[in-house]
Amino acid sequence: MTYNKQQLKEAILQKLRLNYGCTEQQATDGEMMKACAMVLRDMMAERGVQSRERAAQEGKRKVHYLSLEFLMGRSLMKNAYNLGLIRPLQEAIEELGFQSARIFDLEPDAGLGNGGLGRLAACYLDSLTTLEIPASGYSICYELGIFRQRIVDGQQVELPDDWKNLGDAWLMPKPQEAEEVHFGGTVRTRWDNGHLMVVHEDYQTVLAIPCDMAIAGFDTDHVNTLRLWDAKSPKPLDMQLFRQGEYLKAGEERAMADVISKILYPEDNHYEGKSLRLKQQYFFVSATVQSITRQHIQTYGTLSDFHEKNVIQINDTHPALVIPELMRILVDDAGMSWDEAWHITTHCVAYTNHTVLAEALECWPQRLFERLLPRIWQILQEIARRWQEKVEQTYHDPEKTAKMAIIWDGGVHMANLCIAGGMAVNGVSALHSDILRREVFRDACQMEPEKFKNVTNGVDHRRWISQINPRLHRMICDLTGGDGYLTQPLQLCKLDDYADDGAVLSQLERIKQGNKQTFAEWARKQQGVKLNPNAIFDVQVKRLHEYKRQLLNVLHIIYLYQQLQDDPNMAMTPHIFLFGAKAAPGYAVAKRIIQLINALSREIARDPICRDRLQVVFLENYCVTMAEMLIPASEVSQQISTAGKEASGTGNMKFMMNGALTVGTLDGANVEMHQVLGDENMFLFGLHADEASRLLHTYDPRLLYERDPMLRRVLEQLKTGVGGVSFEDLYQRLLQEDPYLLLADFASYCAAEQRMVQTYAQRDQWNCMSLHNIARSGIFAADRAVAEYADTIWRVPYKK
Repeated sequence: MTYNKQQLKEAILQKLRLNYGCTEQQATDGEMMKACAMVLRDMMAERGVQSRERAAQEGKRKVHYLSLEFLMGRSLMKNAYNLGLIRPLQEAIEELGFQSARIFDLEPDAGLGNGGLGRLAACYLDSLTTLEIPASGYSICYELGIFRQRIVDGQQVELPDDWKNLGDAWLMPKPQEAEEVHFGGTVRTRWDNGHLMVVHEDYQTVLAIPCDMAIAGFDTDHVNTLRLWDAKSPKPLDMQLFRQGEYLKAGEERAMADVISKILYPEDNHYEGKSLRLKQQYFFVSATVQSITRQHIQTYGTLSDFHEKNVIQINDTHPALVIPELMRILVDDAGMSWDEAWHITTHCVAYTNHTVLAEALECWPQRLFERLLPRIWQILQEIARRWQEKVEQTYHDPEKTAKMAIIWDGGVHMANLCIAGGMAVNGVSALHSDILRREVFRDACQMEPEKFKNVTNGVDHRRWISQINPRLHRMICDLTGGDGYLTQPLQLCKLDDYADDGAVLSQLERIKQGNKQTFAEWARKQQGVKLNPNAIFDVQVKRLHEYKRQLLNVLHIIYLYQQLQDDPNMAMTPHIFLFGAKAAPGYAVAKRIIQLINALSREIARDPICRDRLQVVFLENYCVTMAEMLIPASEVSQQISTAGKEASGTGNMKFMMNGALTVGTLDGANVEMHQVLGDENMFLFGLHADEASRLLHTYDPRLLYERDPMLRRVLEQLKTGVGGVSFEDLYQRLLQEDPYLLLADFASYCAAEQRMVQTYAQRDQWNCMSLHNIARSGIFAADRAVAEYADTIWRVPYKK
């Protein structure tokens, strides 16, 4: 059933009366927003029941997508869009006496993620549903999610992000489907008539309460589910301790359970932090696998065909404990032999790797497993023993045995566990997958080459073009003969036919200028900053990490500033550098780079030489909603990571879809962008991945510092001070280590930026390049990526 405006009004009024005890005249904006959400939620819930019934009747294999992050952003606009209800919902809200734009803007971002990993998971849920693949996502129902960033005296301060205050309207708690997760205790085992009997005693129980969020697809009645697990203690308050006045102790066990789902990524630079992170990972994995197996038994009556009806995709190593947990259930609970259970596990679990950084390939202390997860530790030991035997029989090489081991030298290596227990291992761009095969997992790939695959990332092009850039959407529809590109994104290539059409290029420029003016007004209201919409909007927004090289961007800006100081009358195209980034709370270097950006911003803003010529802006609290405003207005996309370090990137794809031109290295998915765009439609610079890898063996950044006076002057500025603050620590890090080769790529980067500015002055050429970027971005749609997973890994049918 599709609602019209009148039906939506009546449904909203009913929600206001039944849930909030008020009329539309008495309702607050927040109550109206939640009432609208609940109306759409109910509609999706009904369709979800029908979707699950159809899948069960047809015996379809179901995809279970596990990710510690789901960066969903706002859902009201997205769900209304997918359900085809944007206009009637806006009209219903207006006729009830509210401003629809204000209601939509009131919804907080569901910040259940930190960056690209979580945003990718959200995009894939949308495509899974649109392609009518029976699927569920699974994560933790974080109370606070990713922190809210404030900039105080130029430095990042983390504040709690209480997204559930309004965002919980989308959640459907299902306490009747709660699962028990056990920590600690002791394990006794014995053999009885050839069966292993396991007794787990004296454990701490944490209840996992599912909170389901319905996911609507585009142009379909199919609905999938994101299941978020909330942690609670099953024990009541200790009334005896409470009566004695020991109030904190009375609720201690309940508080310790609650903390598991309190916040995303607690600090892990101390033992308790590591313990909490491991608890989080096992909590959501155990609850998920118990839920999946329970549902399977209810439908099919046995777990012997589990692998035929289910596939579990783990998004990075965080959910790796799926493998021993599924083994625990199959062996301990279902009474299977080890070999039968291992066959099922290794034919239904697949692993997506998202990083080549050694520090991001998780390794947990053995003693944590022994204390927190004693039965899982026993199973891990057996998996590790059998895997190690296989490696030794293949290679007879102690070095390779150590490198490929799951348990080694007191550590548990989660990526090796994923390789041993998975049916597939995929990277997320062609370059990244090649590096995994040739370097990171070379020996494992040589031993089991059939496991290693590539699926280049993709993004939800409906959200990242049509929904956020309606001006561009209308132009695409006009030029391609309708909105067919929304479900067939390769139809965007029809835009290439208009590369020589001056009227189309002028229209594209007007669209971009209108988006710039819209963002400038938004930035004035939300950030208190004045932007010149006639300047170049040069943008780098992403998680703050050294390998992403925001610092290289800053060094170039300092170089430009020094040029202006030397010659205040030099010709210069007005240029605004926009940054948005959150640094992990414990990542000191990243937080110093944020401080440097803000110090440089202040100094340039105070210098009259720079007025209306050079500006640096750090956008506070970068999030999905801000990206939706900024990306349509962006003209230059900075994708400048050290070649070989970025797995894929997805921001690069969103900027490309909206006509921004890339200044970048041949890293991650930039390589595949270059394959469709060529040198002539992007601004490449820097070392290639193989060159960067070779250089690191002999690299001495001091030689570059001594040889290049321009570079030396820029670095000296860090030491002497920017905005009245010395950054000698960053100066020393670059001079002594420079692990991400900023100095090696500095001259090439400055030259690429200069080429970009020169091209920007040639408006027809620039607009033509922009059009080609949009036209050739269709291959980076999440629909294509999910279809590749379905064909090559999951082996499930989908709507074509």
